[in-house]
Amino acid sequence: MKSVAFCLLALVLIVNSSCKKGAGDFTISGTITDSTFSGGLSGATLELYQVPVGTQSMLLVGNVTLGADGKYSFTFPRERMEKYIIKVNKLNYFPIEETIYYSSLDIGKVNTRNYFTKAKAWVELRLVNMNPIAQDHLRYIKQEGLQGCAECCPITNQDFFGALDTSIFCINNGNTPYSIYYLIMNTNNQGTKQVTTVPFDTTQLYLEY
Repeated sequence: MKSVAFCLLALVLIVNSSCKKGAGDFTISGTITDSTFSGGLSGATLELYQVPVGTQSMLLVGNVTLGADGKYSFTFPRERMEKYIIKVNKLNYFPIEETIYYSSLDIGKVNTRNYFTKAKAWVELRLVNMNPIAQDHLRYIKQEGLQGCAECCPITNQDFFGALDTSIFCINNGNTPYSIYYLIMNTNNQGTKQVTTVPFDTTQLYLEY
C-alpha cells in the first residue's frame, strides 16, 4: 500500500508541475518622452493590447495616464499571444503605435520599451503673385520639414501659373525648421524661404513675387 501511495503522490506532483509549466508574469515598462520639450509626455493616455495567435483581435490588457516623468509599467500573466501593441495618444501630439512580439519578451525580468513623440505644428505657405500675367510660373519644392505622414505636404515639385493668392497648410514637428526652395521660372527670382514652426500653432511662411 505504501508503494501505491508513493506512486500516487509522485503522479500528483508530476501533474502539478506540468500544469505550472510556462506560468508566470510578463512585465513591460518604460518611459514615453516628449522630444519637443525634453521631458515625460505628461497627461498622455497609454494602452496595452494583446493579440491572440491567429486572430486580429486586440484585447485590452490595461491603460494608464502618464505622469510628469512619462513612466509606465504593466505586469500581466504570461499567455501564448502573437504580439502586444502599445498605443499612446495626447492631443496635438503625434500618436505612437508600437508592436512587441511575444517571442521578444523574457519572463522573470523587466522588458523595457522606451518611445518618444513630438508636438504637432503647422506651417502656412502663403503664396501671392502681386502683378500677375498669364505667363508667370512659380515652382517650389520642400527642402526641410516632416515627410512621409498622412498629413504631410508633398516633397515633389509644386507648380503654379498666372494669378496666385493662396495658402497651403502643412503639418510639421514643433520647434523644427520648415523650408522651401522657390523659382520664378524664366527670371532671376529664386531662393529659399524658412521658418521654425511653433508647437501647437501655425507659423506663416510668406512668399511674394
